[in-house]
Amino acid sequence: MAEVALNGVTKRFGSTVAVDDVTLTVEDGAFVVLLGPTGAGKTTMLRLISGLERPDTGDIVIGGRSVIGETPAQRDVAMVFQQYSLYPHMSVRDNLAFPLRSPILKTPEDEIRRKINEVAEVLHIAHKLDNKATALSGGEMQRVSIGRALVRDPSIYLMDEPLSSLDAKLRADLRIELKRIQASLGATLLYVTHDQIEAMTMATHIGVLDEGKLVQFGSPRDIYENPVSLYVASRLGLPRINRLPADIFAGAPSGAKTIGLRPEHIQQGEGMPAKVVRVEHLGDQTRLHLDLDGHAIVTLSDAHTSLEPGDTLAIQPRNALYFDAAGARIA
Repeated sequence: MAEVALNGVTKRFGSTVAVDDVTLTVEDGAFVVLLGPTGAGKTTMLRLISGLERPDTGDIVIGGRSVIGETPAQRDVAMVFQQYSLYPHMSVRDNLAFPLRSPILKTPEDEIRRKINEVAEVLHIAHKLDNKATALSGGEMQRVSIGRALVRDPSIYLMDEPLSSLDAKLRADLRIELKRIQASLGATLLYVTHDQIEAMTMATHIGVLDEGKLVQFGSPRDIYENPVSLYVASRLGLPRINRLPADIFAGAPSGAKTIGLRPEHIQQGEGMPAKVVRVEHLGDQTRLHLDLDGHAIVTLSDAHTSLEPGDTLAIQPRNALYFDAAGARIA
């Protein structure tokens, strides 16, 4: 494994700036997640690191050496794409073995067998090893695609939304497995997603991207609790952060235009009256959908609450986040 650093990297496609002067360090052994909507520049950053794209300006350093002039093979990275990248005429076993049999790695066959069996067990595809890739379901094909990266021992694993095509249970299982594998191997992993749950549960660090710019980088907890902007605050948290006019409650700081209230930051029992619009019982908790002077608010309540639509509930902010007219955080 190795440290990977981007230093002032910019990439344009015509008039579109896909990556805008990004400086980022993925430390050796870190699990870094790039989070942002479609078009934020996440996949382009992976392609730049892997060598599939070349930056217009800036430098990319892997393991202390600049790799700008190196081919993808020379950079020693393993990449998992969002789309399955399997050889349809080969068996699952041969698809997994393919990178290990390359002229560069020249892995002994007994070592290939050991690694394939180990990865197949982790990904629950051991019973499919002799199947052709075309005989697999979409979820199974993606697991093979992930497995083909895991059998390697590269400088860094690059993963582009590898779980997006899987069902909810398998996605949850593989989140745990990927984190376990990364931790046990001490692997350096850069993972792209728009799924905040994946980011919060797997990452040691999160980089939030907005139109090609890296707007904040830190631990999941730091990003969640101390967002630098309303945009960053809106990227993490489920239900989403409530956005209200800053003057709806008393005590807003000077220059505040918007107050951001996470569902758990709304104190119930005193304050301004809000009408209960909808009650969602989720087993371990209840979501309350409220109306406060025409503004929709979502908050959390006890799992066994007796509140019903039409009831009135007094609320007030606790640990509120304030933002100016441009969306920047006000301390």
